[in-house]
Amino acid sequence: MIYITGNTHGDGKRFETEQTRKMTAEDFLIVCGDFGFIWNGSKKEEKQLDKLSQKPYTILFVDGTHENFDLLNAYPVKPWRQGRVHQIRSNILHLMRGEIFDIDGHSFFAFGGGETEEKEVYLETGKWWPQEMPTRQEMIDGAKHLFDRSLTVDYILTHEPCPNHAVMGVTKELHRSALQSFFEEILAQVTYKQWFFGAQHTDRNINGRHIAVFEQILPLHPPVTVEKHGKYAKKTRRKGQTA
Repeated sequence: MIYITGNTHGDGKRFETEQTRKMTAEDFLIVCGDFGFIWNGSKKEEKQLDKLSQKPYTILFVDGTHENFDLLNAYPVKPWRQGRVHQIRSNILHLMRGEIFDIDGHSFFAFGGGETEEKEVYLETGKWWPQEMPTRQEMIDGAKHLFDRSLTVDYILTHEPCPNHAVMGVTKELHRSALQSFFEEILAQVTYKQWFFGAQHTDRNINGRHIAVFEQILPLHPPVTVEKHGKYAKKTRRKGQTA
C-alpha cells in the first residue's frame, strides 16, 4: 500500500502513529516536502535517521524549502524504480526532482523544491540554501521525462502547490515564480489522476484531483475525502471502507 503525508519537519511522531505501526515491508510512505531529518548533520540527527531505518516500510520524500541541500545533495545518487534517488538509508530515499518512479503499478512524477516566504529570516540564521528553487535544467529534464511518458503519469508529488490551489483557509494568488510557470505548463499539458502537495500546512481535498496534505496519512487506495475544520482535519471514509 502507498500512503502520502505532508511536512514532517524532523519530527518523528508521524512515524509512531497507530497507522504507521501497522505498515509492513510492502508499504511506502511518501512525504511531500520538508522532511527535515537532514538539517544539521548532528549525532542526534543521525540517530533519528538510524531509528527510521529500522521501520519495515520504505520512506520516500520530495524536498521542500526547509532542507539542508548541502547535506542532502552529498548523499549517493542511485537508480530506483525507473528514476533516481538520493539514498539516505536503505529504506529512506529522496525522490529527485523531475524523475518518474514506478511504484506498485503506479507512476509518480516527483518535483520538490520551492521558495521560502521567510527568506530574510533564514538568511540571517544561515539556514537558507539557494538550491531550494529548482533550476532551469531540472525543469528541462523533468519535462523530457514527462514527454518520454507521453505526458501521462498517474500521480504528481510536489512541495509547492498546484497552480491556483493555494489553501490557507481561503484561496489566494501565488507569487508567480519560474517554478509556478513550470507547474502551469504541467497543469495544462499533462494527464494525471491526482496531484499532492505539502507546502500549505493543511489537509484538504480541493477538488478530488488536487490534494493538500499535512498531518494526515492518506492511503492512495481507496481514496478518502479530506475536510478541514479548524486546526485539525477530519477524514471521511467512503461507504464500505475499513480502517
